[in-house]
Amino acid sequence: MRKIKNLVIGGIETKIFNLILITMIIFSVAFMVINNTQSNMLTELTAETGEKQLAGMTNTTDTVMEAVVVHSLGRQTELGAMLSDTIFADLEKRVQLLGEYAQQVFEHPERYPAGTVAAPDPAKAGEVSVQLILAEEAQVSDERLGTAAAMSGVMTSLCETFNAADMFVGLPEGAFLMADRTPEDKYAEDGTLKFYDPSSRFWYKQAVEEGKLVFTDVEQDAFTGNVGIVCAMPIYVNGALQAVVGADLYLNNMREQVVASDADGGYQIVVNHQGHVIFSPRESGLFQVRGTDNAVDLRQSDNAELAAMVKDALAAQTDVRLIDTSEGSYYMAGAPMPTVGWAVMSLFRAETAEEPAAMIRGRFEEIQNGATATYREKSNEYKKSGTILFIGVTVLLLAATMLLGKRIVRPLNQITKRIAELDTDHPEFTMRKEYETGDEIQVLAESFADLSHKTVQYVQEVQRVTAEKERIGTELAMAKQIQEGVLPSIFPAFPDRPEFDIYASMDPAKEVGGDFYDFFLIDDDHLALVMADVSGKGVPGALFMMASKIILQTNAMQGGSPAEILSRMNRAVCRNNPMEMFVTVWLGILEISTGKLVAANAGHEYPVIRRADGTCEMF
Repeated sequence: MRKIKNLVIGGIETKIFNLILITMIIFSVAFMVINNTQSNMLTELTAETGEKQLAGMTNTTDTVMEAVVVHSLGRQTELGAMLSDTIFADLEKRVQLLGEYAQQVFEHPERYPAGTVAAPDPAKAGEVSVQLILAEEAQVSDERLGTAAAMSGVMTSLCETFNAADMFVGLPEGAFLMADRTPEDKYAEDGTLKFYDPSSRFWYKQAVEEGKLVFTDVEQDAFTGNVGIVCAMPIYVNGALQAVVGADLYLNNMREQVVASDADGGYQIVVNHQGHVIFSPRESGLFQVRGTDNAVDLRQSDNAELAAMVKDALAAQTDVRLIDTSEGSYYMAGAPMPTVGWAVMSLFRAETAEEPAAMIRGRFEEIQNGATATYREKSNEYKKSGTILFIGVTVLLLAATMLLGKRIVRPLNQITKRIAELDTDHPEFTMRKEYETGDEIQVLAESFADLSHKTVQYVQEVQRVTAEKERIGTELAMAKQIQEGVLPSIFPAFPDRPEFDIYASMDPAKEVGGDFYDFFLIDDDHLALVMADVSGKGVPGALFMMASKIILQTNAMQGGSPAEILSRMNRAVCRNNPMEMFVTVWLGILEISTGKLVAANAGHEYPVIRRADGTCEMF
């Protein structure tokens, strides 16, 4: 092929011109063959490009969806277990308080005035009252009843303070003292008072057998019929059993929440320490709730992955795992409730997680197939019109052969070149003036431009979601820096005081947390030392921590002993605390001139002193 100025000899235009001159029939056939070849080539090019884009979008979508499922499922499980275990820990604390008081009463009954207690009074429904219920053949002395009734005030106070279902004391002789709000439930339908033998109940036997505070398995309450568990603790004096104290915790809300969790392909279950499913929204299948006689220990399942998952969830927070079961593949995550030895497990059907990617693939294929069909339809129409026009204007085509050749070849080359240039910096194919040929090439270019635009929009949306996640992470990092800046961090802290030195550090469990320390001079001879831990983690714990730190320092600067300072702080914290969060504090005031340290502890871990010889001891 040679080019002389603007004339190309041996090119497509010349060949078309020569073919037309030789014979119209041969040229007609050749023209149609070339046109079909070009159409097929462009169709294959479009299909190949579409397949590559579809594969790229599918991989991106699958990765994003998997990350979203893993994060949300793990976080949801952790929060669910944390909230539930807080309730059980509260129950354990109530029973421990009642048990400690009962120990004192039964060891030294002469120090506590004997109380009185009466049968349940239905007129007191809705208010906390202490009631006496006896076994059918109970034989208990008035002295024993009076000693047990001496705890009525504490039982009533604990029941009201913690908004508990009930508090009770069971005597071996068959007497049962119970503080609750439902005295009417203690009567049968005929109006007679029910008999109740505490020593025959499972919670009583379990506490006596184990000789310590225990949690029972899920059971039905003898009076209300509610589903719940019992926390019980035996009381011994000189090795002799005096009583078993305890409290009920109704789990109706937990069961209802678990049942309501079955939505959008996912749900939660609760597994007890024996590996049995005790709460589940499923009425059949592998994860249904079964009776005690038919209960299945999932830790012994033939499915090794499922058995390992349940064991790990009962021990510690797990990662999110994809597990195949007889009912399908599930993403699973588990978190323990250490107080009772149970675990919350969240399940999410794998095929549901894959639905967005499948939907995108289907929609993409639909768009691509529609564009291809439109192109072929238009192409066929143009072919017919071209054939008729060719026969009618043979003479004009002879004169315009060179022009038509350039018109056909140049846009195709430009389109092919533009497609080859597409990359991550320039991902979108757009219409240009040179593509507007008014024939199949323009239809192809418009279809490909529309398809490319929709693809870029999708990728931008994925990038937006990713950027939002990064923004949240950045804000948490900033919150961590702010929290660290509030605590003393410049050392030496008091360079002008050579008689003592001090250093402190803290590593939060999450980006931000509730632990904190502080130290400051109250005056020239008194140094305040603080170690504290706020309930909760994350941003709520951090906010409550900063408020607690300010309140404590303000009260300390007002003077007084550590106990007086903590008392004033306690009143300030309780005054505006709708979320009922709490803080444990150890406060010490060091008299620098003498080395004397006065300290008070508000529920915190004891500090450890390291002596000069290297030995350590709890203070």
